[in-house]
Amino acid sequence: MHRPLVLAAAAVLLCAGCSTADAGNRDKAAGASPSASSADARSAVRAAVAALREGSAEFRQEVELKGEGQVYSLTVAGGFDFAGDKGHLAVDFPGGAIEHSDQVFADGKIYISGAEDIGKDAWGVMPRDKAEAHYLLRAPLNDPEHVVEQIAAMREITRASEENVQGVRAVRYRGILDHRTVTLRMAHDVRTRMNQVRDALGSDLPVFADVWVDGRGRLVQLRMSVNLSGAQSTLTMTLSDIGEPVRVTVPRAADTVPVAEVGGILNG
Repeated sequence: MHRPLVLAAAAVLLCAGCSTADAGNRDKAAGASPSASSADARSAVRAAVAALREGSAEFRQEVELKGEGQVYSLTVAGGFDFAGDKGHLAVDFPGGAIEHSDQVFADGKIYISGAEDIGKDAWGVMPRDKAEAHYLLRAPLNDPEHVVEQIAAMREITRASEENVQGVRAVRYRGILDHRTVTLRMAHDVRTRMNQVRDALGSDLPVFADVWVDGRGRLVQLRMSVNLSGAQSTLTMTLSDIGEPVRVTVPRAADTVPVAEVGGILNG
C-alpha cells in the first residue's frame, strides 16, 4: 500500500495535468453577492480565530487524499492549549508503512514517537520552529496551530449557510487561501514544486477554506480543500471541549533522541 499512497500524494502535490484544474468552486466564490462578502463575515471569522488562539480545545482532524482511483485517510486527534503553545496528539493511518505516531508539543519543542529511525521506546525531539510541511494542506508534524494560522489568513470571506456541527447550530463561512498561505513553512523542495504549479496555472492554486462559527462566536470546525484534475486533498478539523484545560506530559530527557527532520505521510 505504501507505493500507491506515495503516487497518490505525489499527484496531489505535483498536480499532474493541473492545466485542467477544477475551478468550479472558485467561480462560485467569485460570484457571491456583495452582501455575502460583507465586513461582518470577515469580522466573525477573525474574532472566532482570535478567541481560539487565546484558549484551548480538543480537536480531531480527518485528512483525505484521493488520486488514481484510490482514497487514503488518516486521523490526527488530541488536545491543544493554543494560548500556552502546548499540546498532544495521536496520528493514525491504518495500512500505512507506519500506522501510529504520538506527538507532544511543549517548551518550543516537538516530541515524536513511532517515526522511522527512532527506537521503539524512545522519542525523537526537535525544535518546533524547524519542522516543515512536505505535503499540500498538511501541517509541519501535524501542528494544529499551523492550521489555525492558515485559516486566519482566509481571503474573500463570504457567509455561506447555517448548518449543524456536532449538534450545534453554526454559520458556515467560505473563502480562499493564497499561495503564500498554502506554502507556509513548506520544505524548500516542495515549495519549489508548488511555485512551478502556480506558474503553470498562471494563478494561485484553487485552495478553499471553510469555517463554522457557533452562536457563541466559537470556531467549531474548519476545512481546507483542493481539487486538481481529480487529485484531491482535504483537511477537516473539528473542535470540542473549547476552553477546557489541556494536560501535557513531556517525555523524560533520558528517553529522547535529537532529530533534525522527520518525514513520511504520517508526519505531514
